[in-house]
This record gives sequence, structure tokens and C-alpha cells, in this order.
Amino acid sequence: MRICCASSVALAKNDLRQPALPFFAEYRYTMTHLPGRWILTLGGNDLPEKSLIGGKAWSIARMRALGLPVPPAFVITTRACASWLQTGEMPEGLFDELRAGMQWLQEASHRQFGGELKPLLVSVRSGAMISMPGMMDTVLNLGMNARTAAALADETADEAFALDTHKRFLDLYARIVLRATLPDLEPTADIAAWQRAILEATGQAVPESPEEQLRGAVTAVFESWNSRRARRYREHHGIAHDLGTAVTVQAMVFGNLDARSGTGVLFSRNPLVGDPTPYGEYLARAQGEDVVSGRHTPQPLSVLADAMPEVHTALLAAAEVLERENGDVQDIEFTVQQGELFLLQSRAAKRAPAAAVRFAVDMVREGRIDESTALSRVTAEQVRVLLSPRLADNATHGAELLAKGEAACQGVGVGTVVTQTDEAEQRAQAGEAIVLARDTTSPDDVHGMIVAKAVVTEQGGATSHAAVVSRALGVPCVVGCGAGTLEKLKGRTVTVDGAQGRIYAGALPVLAPLEVDEPLLRELIAWAEPRAAIEVCAEDAATAAEALDLDKLKGGEDPLQLATLAAGAETLRGAVLNSDEGVRAALAAGIRRIHVRQRLPALLAALGALT
Repeated sequence: MRICCASSVALAKNDLRQPALPFFAEYRYTMTHLPGRWILTLGGNDLPEKSLIGGKAWSIARMRALGLPVPPAFVITTRACASWLQTGEMPEGLFDELRAGMQWLQEASHRQFGGELKPLLVSVRSGAMISMPGMMDTVLNLGMNARTAAALADETADEAFALDTHKRFLDLYARIVLRATLPDLEPTADIAAWQRAILEATGQAVPESPEEQLRGAVTAVFESWNSRRARRYREHHGIAHDLGTAVTVQAMVFGNLDARSGTGVLFSRNPLVGDPTPYGEYLARAQGEDVVSGRHTPQPLSVLADAMPEVHTALLAAAEVLERENGDVQDIEFTVQQGELFLLQSRAAKRAPAAAVRFAVDMVREGRIDESTALSRVTAEQVRVLLSPRLADNATHGAELLAKGEAACQGVGVGTVVTQTDEAEQRAQAGEAIVLARDTTSPDDVHGMIVAKAVVTEQGGATSHAAVVSRALGVPCVVGCGAGTLEKLKGRTVTVDGAQGRIYAGALPVLAPLEVDEPLLRELIAWAEPRAAIEVCAEDAATAAEALDLDKLKGGEDPLQLATLAAGAETLRGAVLNSDEGVRAALAAGIRRIHVRQRLPALLAALGALT
């Protein structure tokens, strides 16, 4: 097993059998950036701001600087996207710089883009400054055409691998760049049949020219910044629309090559419940899209440990390095090619509410972060979700179990099952409690996930799109419930237990937990109290009688009217104060003390208002 880069010696065509696909050997990235305005290479010698190169490219440069095994890459900066957003056209000189970037990547990989010997394929991936998992577009295996497919088959002595890689490229390019609405293309069909299906669906052919493919993919990534799903995600999370995305172009490594190849996702700690044990999934003979799409259910990381223990050990060692260096729990995408480990990306992990609280407290106790940093990593909304109703004791006794799958985000959601995303949004906006059930979710389902009480999928694992986005939203989620689940659940009122991965018939009894009963929450309260600019008291405190009750005043539910209604008051109570907007309005009005049902969400909202 090799965890460093392989030999860089250029091999003659007849020497390309053992080992196949020698990659990125001990090449030293001597050029930190290309001369020009729009593109930077990611050699690790310097570390540009995330606002310029995006989180994905920043993580690649950081991992390179740490000496971790990363395929070479360059980035089209957010500056180029900002220009495109303003004018609707690609910036002048960008495509010239793109050609220079590909020349650098060929030198770094010792492979040839569009070549008939040792062809270079690349991934083209979005990457904003703030992580938006699954919201924008990615094209893998770019550079594939009839000529490079033949060269790849000859190099690896594996025509089936080259055919699989070619089909993967055609499928992604057609869906992402040509905007094709395609049925699942028949995997046994030949390339010509796939190309005919794409031409019939779009009126366009996938370009044979790798350069034309690259230009199309870059344009598609920029366009995905303003897609409906991306805009809705940004609006939900308060992310500015004018930040723009970078585009990372990286040499491909192939998890679909052979039995000692695969792909997976590793979290340095468990993102569901917060346990300090590394957690992840692995899919042999696959590429990353297979895992995140949810179309395939991966296996536990222990499968990798059994098959290739040295790779597993190296992966855990890299995770420890990255968590320590970044001071936060990491979500790491990796590929194994013929027993060699490559890291593709590392970012702060999206986490379920319970995990967010435990990570924050544990990392303070371990001396990795201070209390203020810990408080900044737990949101008021996450605590509200954590304190939302959960199943009462013995609630499931005698209850009908309709389906079960893998727990992907904790919490309990009760509602009517809807299987169409637009319908779910419409019914939720009309005031109905909805559970969204899909075979698997994609970025086009985000608007329905935002309004759902819970999300259920037939396919996918705990690192699929449904799982990752649900954790980011704090929505209870159960994935991988199996074929036929949608038909079984559609139209029924159900209770989804995201912690146990179970769906029950009917609305089961729930109870609301108290923050005073949760030791970790009490610890966060103790850290937050002296830092907040307002005193936050429990609603049942003896002094509550002294508070002005906004619930008894007309308009008292409206944060915008709070300053007028509370003029002259020092202490307030009322339902509006259980929201971030209400707490901010009280602070702006100079209120000294508020009384609320749960103290920690209000304290965190007050701290958030100061940043």
C-alpha cells in the first residue's frame, strides 16, 4: 500500500501494465500560481483566502502543505465567477488561462489531456467559500472520448473499466452540462447507444474535444450557483447570493478500477451523535458520485479495514492530522486506487444537533478550542431541534412498525407522507405537517426538505445527499429503507424516529425534554451567560411577574414592533422571544432581561447578534 505519491518516471506504452495508472509521483509543485488574473494552482506553498478560491480548493492546498496524498489541481477563482455574475459572459482571458492551467496539470501528473498515451482525465467541481454540500454541480471523468477510452483500456489492460468510466462521463456531462432529463441509461448498452439517447433527449451531442468539454463544464458550474436549489439553500442558511463559487479542476483517480479500488467518506468523529470514534462509509469499485447520490448503499468503513488495513490506518492518521490542524471535526472524501490512498477534499463536517453540542463541549475539554469558539459552533436552532419533542417512554410499545433504515439525523418528525417535492412544499406552506419520502434525494429536492418534519429515503447511506443535507437542516432523517417504502408510506400519517431509523404508523406520543436535564446543555449555558449582552431567565422564575408580557399586547408577536411596544420597559416575556429575531429585537431595544421557555437558544441568539 502506498500513501505517498507513486513513481513519476514516464513509462513507455508497453510498460503500462504493472502497476497500472502510476500517478502524481514525487512531483514538487514549484509554481504557486499561474501568471494571470483568474486561475491559481494549488501547490500548497501558499494558502490564498477561502473567499478567493473556495473551501474545496483551500482544503486541497492545505492538505498538500501538510504532505498528505492529494491529486494535483488548480482553481478558477471566485473573482472569475463574480465577473460572470455581473456580465453574463466568461471573463476575457479566462479560457487562455484555462489552457495554461491544463498544461500545468499535465506536467504535474505526467499525463496528457486528450492524449492517446497515458490520458489525463479531470474532475470539475464547484466550491464556494461557505460549504453548500450537494447544491452545485460536478462533472467527473472529463476528457473522455473514443480516443482516450481506447488509450485507457490499453494502459490498464481493462476494457470494461474504460467503458464504465466513459459511460459515467457521458451520463454526468449530459445531465449537468446539456441539462438533459434522462432515464437511467441502460448499463449494458454500448457507447453509441448512450450517445444516441443523449442526442435524442437534448438535440446535442457530447463534445469529443476535451477542451470543449472543459469549457462547457466550467460554464455549467458557474450557472449552478444561481440554480433554484442553491438559492433556496443560501436563503435558508443566510448565505449571501453574491459570494460566487470557485471551480476546482483536479486530476482524476479511479475508485472504479479494480477490487483494490473504491471510494468513501470519513468523518473524524460521529456526525450523528457526536461520539469521538471515526465514522464513515466505503463502496468498493465505485466513484464518489455513487456514494453521495444515494443510488448505491455503501458499506461500513470496517469493510475497508478488513480488505486493506494499511489504507484504513493511513486514512485514520490523516483524519487526526486534519482535525488537529483545522480545529474542527472533518468530513473527508477519499478514493483508493489499486491500494493507494488519495484524499480529495476535507471540510468541517455537517452535524446533527446532538453531535454539534457534544463536539463543542468535548473539544473544549480536550483543549482544542476555547469556550467562545465552542459557542460559535452551536446555533440556537440546533438547540431548539435538540429540545424539540421526542418519543415518550414506551411510545413505541404496540405501535405498528412500517419501515426501518439507517439513522441519518436524530429527532422525531410527525406528519403525512408526501412523495413529490413540489407537493410537499405547497402543503407545508398551507400549514400541513409533511414527511418527505423519496427513493433518494438530489439537490433538486432541497426546497421540500427545508419544510419537511422528517425525510425518508428508500436508498442511500449515512453519507448520502439526504443524510448530509438533513443534518445541515436539523431535520430528522432515515435513509436506506428499501424498495417499496414509498408505496407503503404514501399518504399515511407517520412518526419518524431519526435516532433509531424507524418509521411508525400514526402520531405517537412525544414529550419535550428540558435543558436543565441535559449536562452538556447546562455546560454551554454556563459558558454563554457571562458573554451575552442580555440576561436570560427561565419563564417560571419568580421575577417573571415583573416582566412586560408581549403576548397580551396587540402586535406583540411581531419583532418589528417590539421596540415600540417595549418602550420604557427593562424586562420582557412573550412567545416572540423564543425566536432569534425576537432576541435580536430585544437587544436592539436596549432590554436588560428576558424570560423564555428555554434559556440556551436565547443566549446563543444573543451571542450571534454580536458577531
